Amino acid sequence: MVHRAKNILFIMYDQLRHDYLSCAGHKTLHTPHFDRVAEMGVRFSRCYVQSPVCGASRMSFYTGRYTHSHGAQWNGFPLRVGEHTLGDHLRKIGMGCHLIGKTHMRADKDGMERLGMSETSQIGLRQSECGFDSYIREDGMVPVGPDGFYDDRRSPYNEYLKSKGYGGDNPWHDNANAGRTDDGDIASGFLMKNADMPANVREEDSETPWLTSRTIDFIEEQGDDPWLAHVSYIKPHWPYIVPAPYHQLYGTDDIQPLNRADGEMENPHPVYEGFATNRIGQAFQRQEVRDVVIPAYMSLIKQCDDQLGRLLKHLEDTDRMKDTMIVLTSDHGDYLGDHFMGEKDLFHDCSAKVPLIIYDPSSAADGTRGSVCDELVESIDCVATFIEVAGGEVPEHIVEGRSLVPFLHGEVPDDWREFAISEYDYSITPAAAKVGLEPRDCRLMMVADKKWKLFHAEGGIRPMLFDLENDPNELDDLCKDGRAPEEVLDLMYERLGHWARRMSQRVTKSEDDIKAMRGKSGRRGVLLGLYDGSEVDDELLCKYVGPADGDYTP
Repeated sequence: MVHRAKNILFIMYDQLRHDYLSCAGHKTLHTPHFDRVAEMGVRFSRCYVQSPVCGASRMSFYTGRYTHSHGAQWNGFPLRVGEHTLGDHLRKIGMGCHLIGKTHMRADKDGMERLGMSETSQIGLRQSECGFDSYIREDGMVPVGPDGFYDDRRSPYNEYLKSKGYGGDNPWHDNANAGRTDDGDIASGFLMKNADMPANVREEDSETPWLTSRTIDFIEEQGDDPWLAHVSYIKPHWPYIVPAPYHQLYGTDDIQPLNRADGEMENPHPVYEGFATNRIGQAFQRQEVRDVVIPAYMSLIKQCDDQLGRLLKHLEDTDRMKDTMIVLTSDHGDYLGDHFMGEKDLFHDCSAKVPLIIYDPSSAADGTRGSVCDELVESIDCVATFIEVAGGEVPEHIVEGRSLVPFLHGEVPDDWREFAISEYDYSITPAAAKVGLEPRDCRLMMVADKKWKLFHAEGGIRPMLFDLENDPNELDDLCKDGRAPEEVLDLMYERLGHWARRMSQRVTKSEDDIKAMRGKSGRRGVLLGLYDGSEVDDELLCKYVGPADGDYTP
């Protein structure tokens, strides 16, 4: 009998909402393979990401640290050189750490140059890949505009498509993320009116099956050494378009009720208004947009579920299910028109809460299989969990998350967190320009417990507060008209202050290291506060007494 997982399959989907799985209650989207992993493991129903935007969220997933600590708070903001990552922690205890897919990582090239670190060296490559050994990196963002490509990195997926006979310079856009009109023209997935068309790519060559195949290749190549594989899918992230036959699976009757209320836009919070009235928000307020986009989004998830089935079958066929932990999650959600918004950006549950399902093959987890845990969980808890599963001790002075292993094994820590934190630096967005604040003040912070959720805004802007028990859909901002209970605001701000005062930057010495250092300077000759030496043991004075070396006084 296997008593501990040997390997970890850490699977992340991009922009997958927490409630778009049948095991999480979606009424028309059936995801049997996600559901199966939930039946084999534990589904965490209150998992919040540390920032509701791709890059910042992922850097927290990969470091186990809040964005306030690692500083990479927006897409394209480099993760500073030297930041401890999951790969650093795992390799130290004998587990390989590999990337298959997306990270949205931007390397700190200035920092690497300052330290004389070659980008082609092993350490340089790991610094550039967020600490992972890259089996294959594909961020899945290859659009091109008048000023060139969004991402100048080589796209392995584009090269794959070309090798399969797809023409042009950018089959990622022209084929995998575009349809084809009756006249033979490109119907770009960036134009959402085309979302109900089939993508102009064979289904087996589309992004999700391609990455699944690369994952199977990786697993087949592994020997006996333990490994973590971060399998990071590009979908169901936009462009919202899917290949046949998936494009016909869902229609308008399958769309869940819209979650918004007219009162949300009455005297709205200025930052919220900035996002709700931008081009994306206005687009998703149009019924014709939701009518084509949401069925396509559901279809992309259905394809992800089918490909998860491929992975599960491979693990079973190769007898690896018994020793491989499986983790399913997402970097953030998608508003899809809820709260008058599209994309992500703020802290409503459809954006900041994500699915987290963990299957632990160890016998210690047998008692929790098929259960749901409703404790407050943060994405940074994944790093701590993986370190413990790999047999290491979590370095609490570096990793700010906490291991979820106790919950997997049927235990509830007495001192588990009472609130969760998420942060958002919106300084680069049009909403920031509309609000008119300096970049340093364009920051939002969420403090959430099981009853209340506070959105705090820097720059002198009022907060938002939601009563999650009486308003679970987060439609009634109690701060807009002075109905927020003062004692609740005081409590949430006390928590925010407690969090802000945490020890977060002392990462070179642990608590145990510091305790071990106490008093040691006396044994190295630093003896302060003494009058005649009787205050300390004679041993400490051994270099201070005895005959002098001659008399050199004048």
